[in-house]
Amino acid sequence: MGKTKLLFAIAVFIIFFTSCTNKTEEYIDPRGTDYAGSESCVQCHQTQSESTFHSSHFKATAPAIPENILGALSKGKNIFVYDKSTKLAIEERNDSLYQVLYKNSKEVAAHRFEIVFGSKHAQTSVYWRNNNTYELPLSYYTSVKSWATSPGFPADKPYFDRKVVKDCYACHSSNISSRTVNQSSSENNFLTMDAEDIVNKKTIVYGIDCERCHGPAKKHAEFHLKNPNVKIANYIVSYQSLSRQQKLDACALCHAGNDGIKIKSRFEFKPGDKLSDYIRSLSDPNSTANFDVHGNQYRLLAQSKCFIKSEKMDCITCHNPHENASQNLASYSKICLSCHQEIKHTESTLKTMPASLLVNNCVECHMQKQPSNAIRFQLSNNAEMSNYILRTHKIAIYPKAENSK
Repeated sequence: MGKTKLLFAIAVFIIFFTSCTNKTEEYIDPRGTDYAGSESCVQCHQTQSESTFHSSHFKATAPAIPENILGALSKGKNIFVYDKSTKLAIEERNDSLYQVLYKNSKEVAAHRFEIVFGSKHAQTSVYWRNNNTYELPLSYYTSVKSWATSPGFPADKPYFDRKVVKDCYACHSSNISSRTVNQSSSENNFLTMDAEDIVNKKTIVYGIDCERCHGPAKKHAEFHLKNPNVKIANYIVSYQSLSRQQKLDACALCHAGNDGIKIKSRFEFKPGDKLSDYIRSLSDPNSTANFDVHGNQYRLLAQSKCFIKSEKMDCITCHNPHENASQNLASYSKICLSCHQEIKHTESTLKTMPASLLVNNCVECHMQKQPSNAIRFQLSNNAEMSNYILRTHKIAIYPKAENSK
């Protein structure tokens, strides 16, 4: 009897422990109970998930573990010199990376990479301090394969106090929550209360995930797992059902600049919503304003005759949002030629490049790469500013292609 009771007690303990473990491991999305998390999409959408999880969208932010960080750490390539006595080094310590400040060869500050922003053209990083994140002074740029000043940072002195506020995460992550608290401060012998946002680390959902673009999916996943033969998507927004403007608004949420008046948080936006309910633009997207190539893809596209004359053209006409932009420019030329089959280049243009090459290089001529004035940086020991180079989304005839029709 004693052994029987002991075995029964052990069995109960195992069942209780397993139950607790399962409850602990059950995913709870910080956005609320309507969300299931991107991992729930894999079982039914494996092909899309595999490509999405490797895309720049999904990696727009990520934990700053070594495998997510761009940039060389080899000797001589991880040092930024401000002056003879001041330098900043990228160093690995206890499986983490730090930006370490030295004055006269003595360490005076060290800040750990906590979150990285970007994974393709460039990457900047932040560290945590007092429940907020602050941008580190050096970023990595793939165009020059080097560390340089983070955008807008000085090259003559290190700077660690630029706060990365919640709105910065709105286009680089799928969620981050904060609350406003009043903190006392003393100025001119008067005690005042200053409002400050306190960010909750546990609420970060890194990158632009499936549900950021498709909406909360818990009911959708539960329904289709129980009804695998139902092929029409239930309890989720289908992009095929959206109007052209609704599709454009979903992309323009993060690709139409950041100079509008905020009405509601971008995090509240769901596919099918009107962008104007969240952001009031200060400029007409159909105007002739000279928008910067960084972050203004929609407004530049809206200035293009191709877009203006078309009734169907939207971002997905050329881009698969589940994948990175193709490096094969000829693939975009095929899309151009689907509407421009009758366009002929002039003799002057044909002298610059054979017709067989021109037909595969529409983008190179009509969507040229241009310098961004919003993203500028300096290399170590270099007084000149360098510009981040991006391809414009304003489809037009540029000087290089001025003889074409």
